[in-house]
Amino acid sequence: MQPISRVAAVILAAGLGKRMNSHKLKVMHELLGQPLIEYVVSSVESARLDSTPVAVVCNDDLSVQEYLGSRARYAVQAERLGTGHAVLMAEPLLRGQFDHIVALYGDMPFVTANSIKQLIKKHLERGNTITLMTATVPDYLDWRSGLYEYGRIVRGVDGHINRIVEKKDATPAELSVREVNPGYYCFQSEWLWENLKTLRNDNAQHEYYLTALIHRVIEQGGKLSSIAIPPEEAIGINTQEQLVAARRLAGN
Repeated sequence: MQPISRVAAVILAAGLGKRMNSHKLKVMHELLGQPLIEYVVSSVESARLDSTPVAVVCNDDLSVQEYLGSRARYAVQAERLGTGHAVLMAEPLLRGQFDHIVALYGDMPFVTANSIKQLIKKHLERGNTITLMTATVPDYLDWRSGLYEYGRIVRGVDGHINRIVEKKDATPAELSVREVNPGYYCFQSEWLWENLKTLRNDNAQHEYYLTALIHRVIEQGGKLSSIAIPPEEAIGINTQEQLVAARRLAGN
């Protein structure tokens, strides 16, 4: 199989893990003996993109760089100003070299190489501005409870995505929607760089979020579609309890 060309991956890895009650970076906590980021980087490597992924790291802890070494290139997010800001830090390394950018997270270890390949395949075939992964759950119980915190995918009668509603903004009816947004995206790169620079941070956290780009592309009438992934691949790890649940799931 030939490597997938013209596509680069950006892995967000600057989170400090305060909710983990730990001094370790969040992505360096271990799952079955390996750091969380190992699983994500391994999936990117297995997807056979034709470039080394860019890890967006913090400026005051070198543990990711020391662990991954030359398996990644590095962009530094000196201030934690949100996911949109984090991806923008990779622009100097990638702009003008790649036509499409895949955004992934170092604390979401279950995403597979196959899902990454399917995301890119649909993105290229459809000529999309953005393609995203979504997950549908039967309920929000057990290990799926963490997915309750995710934004809900709201579709029209034609099946197209109308909007993504964050949990804090959702009505009771919207909260009952079982299709969620894990935050995995493939972007047309020039569109991405231009629109990241005009994101607003008028939210409670005063941060710049990638999710806002979904609203932007819908407003602009751009091409947007999704692929479905198993709920397990959508799991993110933000707390020690979620790490324990992930260890149980990975051990089965």
